[in-house]
This record gives sequence, C-alpha cells and structure tokens, in this order.
Amino acid sequence: MKSVNSPSAPADTSLMAIEGRIMVIRSQKVIIDADLAFLYGVPTKRLNEQVKRNIERFPSDFMFALTQAEKVEVVANCDHLAKLKFTKAMPFAFTEHGAIQAANVLGSLQAIQMGVYVVRSFVRSREMLVAHRLPHVPSEPSASFLSQAN
Repeated sequence: MKSVNSPSAPADTSLMAIEGRIMVIRSQKVIIDADLAFLYGVPTKRLNEQVKRNIERFPSDFMFALTQAEKVEVVANCDHLAKLKFTKAMPFAFTEHGAIQAANVLGSLQAIQMGVYVVRSFVRSREMLVAHRLPHVPSEPSASFLSQAN
C-alpha cells in the first residue's frame, strides 16, 4: 500500500477513484493536501512548500487550513488519511480552483495531467448533486402538469 506522501503516480486514475477523495468541508467540495499531493506525484511537504511560495495565487476560496476539529473528523472518516493524526501541522483543503492552481504552481507533467482528472471529478460530482436535487420533469408534459402551470 502506498503512503499518502508517495511521489509515484496512483495506479488507478479513474474519475471515481478521485471522486472518492473529494469531501465536503465548510459546505465546499474539497480535496485534502495529502490526497492532492498523492495524485500529483509529489510529497505533501513539497506541495505545501510550493503553495506557500505562491500564496497570492491561493485566496481563501481556493484553499484553507483545517481546524483541529475538522482534522479529527477527516482522520476519523477517511482511513487512508490516518497518518494525519500524528502530524502537528493542520492539513490544507483545496477547492476545485485551488486544485488546478496547485497543479499549475507545481508545473510537472504529472501534476498538470492529473489536474485535468481532478477538475473533471469535481465537475462530475457537482453534476451528480444537481441531478439529485432537480425534480423530475417529464419529457412530454402530461395534462395534469399543464393544468398546474396555468
């Protein structure tokens, strides 16, 4: 089993595998820095170094640090992030825009290629959410549907 800090590429780059790493924190869909680093093929430390060097590219709606309570909840709910339990630093959470910006500041071919998959995963998860929220509208309106519209 690979460490979350493994610099090698993940074996399974399917959208579903990436979607499994996307979670909702503070009512936003995000991916934790350790997962993003794994997908981009760099150690988490290197990802965070590059982000800090380019912090002006990461406003609060692109990235934020977790609180201690959020970190505890993430560790409790995500077995693959169990190692975060032992780190003093608070993990960063990246939104869709932050994830693509991270790929840009890393600049490696793998980060840029995986960034496309990560964005597609965010888009797909958003589309699935919208599909579940929308009421079903029949393709051909029935008589009762038309009478309600008038």
